[in-house]
Amino acid sequence: MLNTEKRNEKTTHIDEMTTAQMMQVMQEENFNAVRAINDQLPAIARAVDAVSERMKEGGRLFYVGCGTSGRLGVLDASECPPTYGVSYDTVIGIMAGGAAALSREGEADEDSFEDGCTDLMAYGVNEKDSVVGISVSGGATYVLGALETAKKAGALTVALSCNEGCPIEALAEISIHPDTGAEVVTGSTRMKAGSAHKMILNMISTGVMIKQGHVYENLMVNLQPSNKKLRDRMIRITCDITGRSYEESLKLLESCGFQIREAIKKDKQSNE
Repeated sequence: MLNTEKRNEKTTHIDEMTTAQMMQVMQEENFNAVRAINDQLPAIARAVDAVSERMKEGGRLFYVGCGTSGRLGVLDASECPPTYGVSYDTVIGIMAGGAAALSREGEADEDSFEDGCTDLMAYGVNEKDSVVGISVSGGATYVLGALETAKKAGALTVALSCNEGCPIEALAEISIHPDTGAEVVTGSTRMKAGSAHKMILNMISTGVMIKQGHVYENLMVNLQPSNKKLRDRMIRITCDITGRSYEESLKLLESCGFQIREAIKKDKQSNE
């Protein structure tokens, strides 16, 4: 039996616990999900380096999954453009059942190997691309189809699961498998397993974006002024980097089309 499908001995009688006791045991298990990532750090780092190398050559990063796994991939992909100013075809989330499955039950869609193939093929995946197949059990047929398609196209293949030795690892060059163990509610992998996968996806995309040069020191310098909050953040980032006042930084950004990198260059030139 998969570790993620086993019964958790600590929560066998969770239905009889007080609410406070429920929250305590859930939090204890949350910490276990975080700790499970520790021994996967070398594999995560390898994935970041491999994806980054291909992206520098014009490649894209794809996340492919089903159910919770698919939704987490789509979420991480959708947050890269506003955070790092990259185009929406740089990091792409694909999930079984398409956009409709983001907000409704569509777990039956994960059983189609052919859909996994055709959904990825629709993007013209090639040898410059990287494909991360996400499946807690590691056996989602849809993900297997996508990874096989990616492998045939020469793309980098990465397997993200919570069960070492699972089927998707056979198709992957790099395998990441935090052992999050039995869930608080048996088989509800949107909990610990999902939390671990969310953190790992954050780490992969953040590491790749840093290596692509979209971060200066620890600041987001590719932001776009698409709303009031981001506009204010861009001004404050410019303040931090240049040492100018808020008003001076605003004027500097306005003179550079609200591009932080250009503002930094202009500030350096004015000080030479």
